[in-house]
Amino acid sequence: MATVARVCGDAFVAWGGVTMKYTYMKSPIGRLLLAGDEEGLHLIGFPEGKMVIEPAADWVESRRTFDEAIRQLEAYFAGERREFDLPLLPQGTPFQLKVWARLREIPYGETISYGELAARLGNPKASRAVGMANGRNPLPIVVPCHRVIGSSGKLTGFGGGLPTKEALLGLERGELRLVLR
Repeated sequence: MATVARVCGDAFVAWGGVTMKYTYMKSPIGRLLLAGDEEGLHLIGFPEGKMVIEPAADWVESRRTFDEAIRQLEAYFAGERREFDLPLLPQGTPFQLKVWARLREIPYGETISYGELAARLGNPKASRAVGMANGRNPLPIVVPCHRVIGSSGKLTGFGGGLPTKEALLGLERGELRLVLR
């Protein structure tokens, strides 16, 4: 039986044969949905923006499954953690998985352009495809898609909304201290 999460009201993500568990955590950018299983974290959902995710009817609420993820995310928001050490199980195409792996190589507090990310993947002309894959990242924050910006240096699309992207970058640059809301 496939498990389906409703995303943005019109797109869906499916996990076949997995009993998906979920919980919510408070964060300085709003309530985050964490979903996964005993093997790892499958997704993080924002409370606002174009990547709002709702648990499917057959998901099971389980905060204990996410204790370590919550601890690491809280440390990140407190400015005490720069990298995450969590088992991650994103679902995507082979190209998306390559993009998401490269995102994890962008150092804390730094940004690169979509074109630079495409070049790092070996195809400098693939910036649009990289942008599409970046926008489908199911594990924002942990897989830091917020660190990718437009070639002009301007902030561009982000699943949690541009104010959230700006807040995350400000936190990482030491320009902003985020407080729980």
